[in-house]
Amino acid sequence: MIDKLRKELKKLSNPQKAKVLQGFFKTGKGEYGEGDIFLGLTVPQSRKIAIKYKEISFDEIKKLLQSKIHEERLIALLILVHRFEKGTDADKNKVYNYYLKNTKYINNWDLVDLSADKIVGHYLLDKSKNVLFKLARSKNLWERRISIVATYQFIKDGRYQETLTISKMLLNDTHDLIHKAVGWMLREVGKQSSQEILEDFLKKHYKQMPRTMLRYAIERLPEKLRKMYLSRE
Repeated sequence: MIDKLRKELKKLSNPQKAKVLQGFFKTGKGEYGEGDIFLGLTVPQSRKIAIKYKEISFDEIKKLLQSKIHEERLIALLILVHRFEKGTDADKNKVYNYYLKNTKYINNWDLVDLSADKIVGHYLLDKSKNVLFKLARSKNLWERRISIVATYQFIKDGRYQETLTISKMLLNDTHDLIHKAVGWMLREVGKQSSQEILEDFLKKHYKQMPRTMLRYAIERLPEKLRKMYLSRE
């Protein structure tokens, strides 16, 4: 079945779009996505294929996830998300553990952002969050991003402490992709809860926050407040 899937991907490939994506996702030498190969599919196209081939075996999912082709890894993750959402408790447990064992292949920001909250975050809603704190301390960029993006599920469930705790852990992270992810999650805290919770965090930590992180976090605040935080960096 995987051969049929790959033939379908080849038919949908768009060399011009692939070239644009290779630049957008920083695939050059020394960049965070070095060596990543794109076919030029859109996310909606990838979603359709994931649903069409949702019944493939875990061995076939593994082959896709270990592929050098970005869209194949994305489709593998979208299939895992589908199986998690539709599966039994045993299925969810299997997908969650499989996901964490294969984080080295979840190696670009869109791959993390389209899967971490839906699998890791959802699974941990009623469980210990220690694994997230461990991921936040990882030397692996993508595991650190998983740790914060996974908390998006908690935010949607009306819980914010884990997001605030991990955001504090990542304040001194040196990577721009972590700055963006933390700022994004903090912004969502303010959006989903109340401005007060976000501002309480900002008042304590805004001087320490990298500029990108701060800009993302305050994006939805009133202009007067945004200017105040930016002028006091």
